[in-house]
Amino acid sequence: MAGSPAARRLVREAAAGTTGVRRVDIIGPGGHGKTVLLEAISGALREAGIPVRHDVPAAGEPLAPDVALLVDDAHLLPPAELQRLAQLAAGPDGYLVVAHRPWPRPTGTAALGAALASARPPVVLDALDRTGVAARAGLLLGARSGSLEHPPAELVDRVLAQTGGVPALVDRLLTAFIEQAGPDRSRVALPARPPAGLLAQLGYVVQALGPGVRGLLLARALGAPLEAEVLVPLLAMSDGDGAARLDELVEAARAAGLLTSDGLAIPLVSAAVLAHTPQASHVEMRRALAEIELNRGGNLLVAARGLLGTGASGARVAAVFIAAAEEALRTASPVAGEFFEAAVRAGSPALELAARRAEAAVLAGDLDQALAQADQVLSDPGQVPPDHAVRAGTVAAAVLARRGMLARSAELYRWMGTASMGSAAVLAVPALIGTGALDEAREVLRGPVRVSGVPSRPPTLLAGAEELMARGVYDSVAGSPTAALSELTRAASLLESSNRAALLPDTPAALAALVAVHCGELDVAQSVLERAVRVGLGGRSAATRHRLLLGWIALFRGATAAARSALVSVSPPGTQLEPRDEFLAAALEVALARRTGDLASLMPAWGRAREAIVRHPVDLFVLQQLGELSIAATRLREPSWVRPHLDEAAELLASLGDPALWAAPLHWSALQAAILSESRDAAQRHAVALEAAAGASRYTAAMATAAPHWVRLLDSEVDAPAVEAAARGLHAVGLAWEGGKLAGQAAIRTRDRKAMSTLLGCARALQSSGSARSGAEQDAAGPADVDSDTGPTGIPVTVPAARQAGGQPPAVPDPDLPPTTGDEGPLSGREREVAALVLEGLTYKEIGEQLFISAKTVEHHVARMRQRLGSSSRGELFAHLRQIVGNAAEA
Repeated sequence: MAGSPAARRLVREAAAGTTGVRRVDIIGPGGHGKTVLLEAISGALREAGIPVRHDVPAAGEPLAPDVALLVDDAHLLPPAELQRLAQLAAGPDGYLVVAHRPWPRPTGTAALGAALASARPPVVLDALDRTGVAARAGLLLGARSGSLEHPPAELVDRVLAQTGGVPALVDRLLTAFIEQAGPDRSRVALPARPPAGLLAQLGYVVQALGPGVRGLLLARALGAPLEAEVLVPLLAMSDGDGAARLDELVEAARAAGLLTSDGLAIPLVSAAVLAHTPQASHVEMRRALAEIELNRGGNLLVAARGLLGTGASGARVAAVFIAAAEEALRTASPVAGEFFEAAVRAGSPALELAARRAEAAVLAGDLDQALAQADQVLSDPGQVPPDHAVRAGTVAAAVLARRGMLARSAELYRWMGTASMGSAAVLAVPALIGTGALDEAREVLRGPVRVSGVPSRPPTLLAGAEELMARGVYDSVAGSPTAALSELTRAASLLESSNRAALLPDTPAALAALVAVHCGELDVAQSVLERAVRVGLGGRSAATRHRLLLGWIALFRGATAAARSALVSVSPPGTQLEPRDEFLAAALEVALARRTGDLASLMPAWGRAREAIVRHPVDLFVLQQLGELSIAATRLREPSWVRPHLDEAAELLASLGDPALWAAPLHWSALQAAILSESRDAAQRHAVALEAAAGASRYTAAMATAAPHWVRLLDSEVDAPAVEAAARGLHAVGLAWEGGKLAGQAAIRTRDRKAMSTLLGCARALQSSGSARSGAEQDAAGPADVDSDTGPTGIPVTVPAARQAGGQPPAVPDPDLPPTTGDEGPLSGREREVAALVLEGLTYKEIGEQLFISAKTVEHHVARMRQRLGSSSRGELFAHLRQIVGNAAEA
């Protein structure tokens, strides 16, 4: 009664002896507490001085005015006694409380119920809710300790889920759990399976209900739906009265408290039924259920899942597994492959299912299995229907594209074009363009799409997305970048509800993001990728690519923490990514190390990148990452690792007509590499190329504007206002770090101290925009003050009026010459920073680039430190610096 307010109110009324309990009808299935409630009412009435009797008075025997008649299990009484109770209920004397199940309903039940209901509505006992279960658990646990207990939430949830809240089952399961805990009740055990003794006890209860109810409970335990179309033949009932008989069985099971009021199976009861049914009977009923569902075209997933591992075989069982697998494929469920495998074990020819097994393996993320199954078909395509060969080819082409072999993927698409692939050939366009076959891609798009105005294949979401994706990639090379971005974004939207997106060479979301980044539209790129991750576009294997691209975008925004988080989330230590994802991950890791000036991290990151370069051939969609790696290779003096790939990239772009959208970022990276190697001619050549591409987008325009200033910096020529404008232009299109670097490098090369201060402030403002400070905080801070104590990378900056020995300023004004006096200890703050980087093994030039000072200034700092510390050798200097910097770090 803990969970029944109506029952508690009834007991209170009985204790008060009120007229409210003169006529009461209590209805509830077995195990819902009718008897317990009657006992409580009986005790309350007796305490109130009202005599209680339980036998039905004989005909003509009156019910005394102050006597209470309490009758339990009225549904078991003969019609004559029910009629007698109805007469007493209609009379004015005594108290009458009747409890019964909702079924069966013998003759006289309706009259009795109507007579009782005229006084007050029946009290219906329902299953316990979570609060009721918690109260029962607290009472039972407290009975052991003598005080009310607060049961663990895990225990309450487990009991409620297993029992459906049926009070008798709740008490039995709780008691079994408590008994297993023994004397030590500090933690009630929650075994994976209900206790065997309890299952045996419930088995006897089920056994007593007869074979019909047992069969129904077994069918529901095995997942059979509560439908006459299934259960009548499954339980071998006659067609004539099968539906009526089924209704009786359902009512009997519900009235016994072994099915919920909705007819759902109760897990604890199902476990008891299964435990006391021979295994052969399980398998036979599962087989019959699966065949019934197959015949009527019903949902086979549950039925087929029940047959897994049973050893059932034969043509009909294989057909069940195949139908279930096809259903799973339509919903992108990873269990499809398991069903196909079971169909082969059941006797279905392996080659007939190989193409579909390949598709299922892609959905499950098992690319090795997908290629193996597809290759079985492609090795002898004449042995399968043409559509199977096309499906296998589509799977193989998609997998090869993910493994970085886009040229091989294009070859498969070409072959499928000769195999009457039809309008689905638009799938080939991204692979063809990605490998430089522009003319072929154009012909595919010009191919016959309609015959007499009718599309050559149904205009499904998938078909529309494939065509939009093909045209978007084509327009990114030979059309408008804006149109390309729009088409690819729309393709991604169309595919959000299509599960075959996993069979594309790349997802439209990834391609849209790449085009958006190349256009400088980082918000668009991030939005389409976040939506793709949220809806699972492209399946499990595409999620890694989407997350890595989100990290790439975070890198461009200057949010290095977010970029590193994305990298770690998909590529923890020991993880082996597919070559395309590994190439992107390696480039991201190198870019993070380079932007943070972390030489200790850059070296192992470059080792990873070298392997990724070897494994991944050049294609159009990795050029930006290739450019990043080329800069790192130049800095580490290993340009030979990327030179062949850069040559291939140049040939690829030339075959596509040097599309500005894709070519400009590579020229920008080449410009940066040329600046690092101080190759003015190469830098000038790439600056000219960028200028030619300036009209493609605001992204290319920003790079084209900044490029000449980088070239002039090699000659120490600085136009401060123009450099600042160029740097801010880079920041506006997502090149925040590059913008800050341009302004900082210009600052240390200009001879104008005012311009130097302005550029340093600009560098600090641009590079800090990707830090933890929000945009609002940036605006509130106002223009950067060059005399403040933080530089553009968070490193202290001072601008003292340092003088040379003769009292004259140095030939090139330097913002970081150390003061000759100070109270900062043996080293100044700037010298400590230089010392830390020297100990990391950076060269003077690398230290200067990181601190926005010249290499000559770094050399000056090192000389002064050596003089101040009295170090007579390089080794002695390093020992002193380790002691000073190490002590500072510990402090």
